[in-house]
Amino acid sequence: MYKLTALLVLLCAGCHTSLSAPTDGLLPNGNFEYGPKPSQMKGTVVTAHNAIPNWETSGHIEYIKSGHKQGDMLLVVPEGGSAIRLGNDASIKQKIKVTNGGFYSITFSAAHTCAQEETVNISVNPNIEKQDFGIIPVQTTYSNTGWDSYSWGFKAFADEIEVTIHNPGVEKDPACGPLIDSVALKVMEIPQRTRANLLKNGNFEEGPYLFPSTSWGVLIPPHIEDDHSPLPGWIIESLKAVKYIDSNHYTVPEGRRAIELVAGKESELTQVVFTKPGRRYALTFFVGDSNNGCQGSLVVEAFAGKDTVKVPYESKGEGGFKKARLLFTAVSPRTRIMFLSTFYTMSSDHSGSLCGPVIDDIKLLIIRGRRV
Repeated sequence: MYKLTALLVLLCAGCHTSLSAPTDGLLPNGNFEYGPKPSQMKGTVVTAHNAIPNWETSGHIEYIKSGHKQGDMLLVVPEGGSAIRLGNDASIKQKIKVTNGGFYSITFSAAHTCAQEETVNISVNPNIEKQDFGIIPVQTTYSNTGWDSYSWGFKAFADEIEVTIHNPGVEKDPACGPLIDSVALKVMEIPQRTRANLLKNGNFEEGPYLFPSTSWGVLIPPHIEDDHSPLPGWIIESLKAVKYIDSNHYTVPEGRRAIELVAGKESELTQVVFTKPGRRYALTFFVGDSNNGCQGSLVVEAFAGKDTVKVPYESKGEGGFKKARLLFTAVSPRTRIMFLSTFYTMSSDHSGSLCGPVIDDIKLLIIRGRRV
């Protein structure tokens, strides 16, 4: 039985099209641990488009081992021992089986190398009419390792789709491009509003896949770069991303997941809810820090239509939180609920990585009678 299982694993590693729909987690060879044969490489450059098992490649692709040196820079791989570099106009793609009409999110890790304004295009393209894509900037580093994980959401329009990650950049050095590692897929559930909370997914328990072996969370890109938010119910209405974090690596006020506002007023979290004009509402939420060395005076601004409240939080960077509240009277049938961080803040470890206040357990309730 053991020999049969080992044979099936080897056969799967050598195929280039998934035979069944993947469950939540890495795509087949999603961490690139199965690499090209020596005859399919010239130095670090991959010379055959089907050399990396389960993936098809085009353009200047390099297969990078952890510890590889590029000039004076040591390249570190976050998970396992290998990653790939997308050089000039290079791409990787893989076909996967999904449920037609299902909602999914993709998470991948990336690090920029030598280009100043690196971006990654990610797309799902079962056919030209139903193409869905996003443009994700990777030049800003939010972690202290040089690597960040990014998420992107999409709706499947076929039973089999092709996921493509592409570097559109063209540099003088053809090898100058982002490193990519750990590509994963997650089936998303769409949370509903309830009597206990008029907001969808107010506790952020539904969100993109988080790699258990990495400690820097997952960035959720701005809505202008992501038509389907991988954080169901919420729009990232800003120029910068917000960070999705978990209780395995951070201090989280409630449950297992929370949001860290990592880019000041350029990180905005928004949801539009149905309200009744003239009716009173209470918006409650937690503000704190995630025990990641984010020290100093943090401030979260919360908006409900034209009403607003500023919630200060003096952080020692060691974890902690407090509850806040905003009472308001609705003036229209739809009210925009929004959160942002007042200041840019950097981690106290001198790495230059951005950080900020954590928000969690956001609830919107109708105020009935005289009770507040």
